[in-house]
Amino acid sequence: MTFTLQELADFCGGELHGDPTEKISGAAGLSEAVPGEVTFYADPRYMARLRKTRASAVFVPLDFSEETAAAQIRVANPSKAFEQVVLKLAPKPIAFAPGIHPTAVVDPTAKLGKGVSIQPHAVIESGAAIGDNTVISAGSYVGHESVIGQSCLIYPNVTIRERTQIGARVIIHSGAVIGADGFGFEFVDGRYRKIPQIGIVQIDDDAEIGANTTIDRARFGRTWIQEGVKIDNLVQIAHNVILGKNSVIAAQTGISGSTRVGEKVMMAGQVGVIGHLTIDDNTIIAAQSGIAKDLPGGAWFGSPAVPLPDAKRQIAWIHRLGKLFDRVKALEKKLGL
Repeated sequence: MTFTLQELADFCGGELHGDPTEKISGAAGLSEAVPGEVTFYADPRYMARLRKTRASAVFVPLDFSEETAAAQIRVANPSKAFEQVVLKLAPKPIAFAPGIHPTAVVDPTAKLGKGVSIQPHAVIESGAAIGDNTVISAGSYVGHESVIGQSCLIYPNVTIRERTQIGARVIIHSGAVIGADGFGFEFVDGRYRKIPQIGIVQIDDDAEIGANTTIDRARFGRTWIQEGVKIDNLVQIAHNVILGKNSVIAAQTGISGSTRVGEKVMMAGQVGVIGHLTIDDNTIIAAQSGIAKDLPGGAWFGSPAVPLPDAKRQIAWIHRLGKLFDRVKALEKKLGL
């Protein structure tokens, strides 16, 4: 698919500075773009890349005043305009026809809504219910009495264990395991004995679960992923954890049992959280932080985590220790110590 620059500008509601007849057939980042492609610039940190880009055109902010070799399309939000063009240039999304593949195993007691697609080698156990227009992709497993809402997309090789409750428009990526037993054991008579894990996992509307992420079922009650939560790949959510609405959890984070995470919380990669804590709404936790106490909001960093300004100050102090040591040695030499 090919567009003229004028067509792209009209499509995005932008102001064109360049040849309106020039053809665009692709889109790429500033560093990767080649002639015939459009890119975008939205962050002053990338000015050097903008000056070197080989793209034919670039989306820039409305108040952009620099000269560039590439034609400019000035828009209110360059990133969003670029996204719209990428979607327009991209091939159509893969669509799955409704129906049950002959190799799938669907228990006669399972309830399937209208337009449901069950792909090859998927297994739907007894008492399960799947909402309208949901796709269960190849090799995925839906356990006994689990309920999945409408318009969900369950990618290949997802395991959804028994009695899991999933809302509408939820996306679960390959390799995720929902509802495995919580890590519960007690030491009795010189050996560890399993504590029964008889609760469920509940995932509310519009959540997204990354590849190879695990969400454990509750010991009793529920592990609860609330509306709009976005979880990256390789995240571990333990039993009875609650993740508040619209929180975002990045890769390799681990949250221990019975921790309550508020709404609109952001956890960067490799954060570790011990159990039975409360993290307030709108908290931001920087990468590789270790959380060992309740957090009252704000930005935190370090292990154990401290408020971000304190963490920056401590890092600066550590970096100055070498010079401080040299100064002390020089003073000791002058004093004959």
